[in-house]
Amino acid sequence: MVSKTRTTAWDPAAHLQTEEDQAAYLEAALEEGDAALVAAALGDIARARGMTQLARDTGLGRESLYKALSATGNPELATVLKVVSALGLRLHATTSDDKAAA
Repeated sequence: MVSKTRTTAWDPAAHLQTEEDQAAYLEAALEEGDAALVAAALGDIARARGMTQLARDTGLGRESLYKALSATGNPELATVLKVVSALGLRLHATTSDDKAAA
């Protein structure tokens, strides 16, 4: 008899319990330079904190947040800034290592 392995989907939101974890997760996504990854990371953080409360805090619809903050979403910069602010996070800019070395 062959036994089947049962798997479950891994949900990053379940592992983003502290603000420090959430900030590090967003920082890692930003370092990749992929807009879809950043949007998805914000979505994971938002789900960890509670999407309904985030919708209230930003004044945006919960369903539109789910859509915008998915891997296939393409949120406007204004949305990203509202979400980041409501989550109590900050974006920051530094020079890239490549430019600093040149």
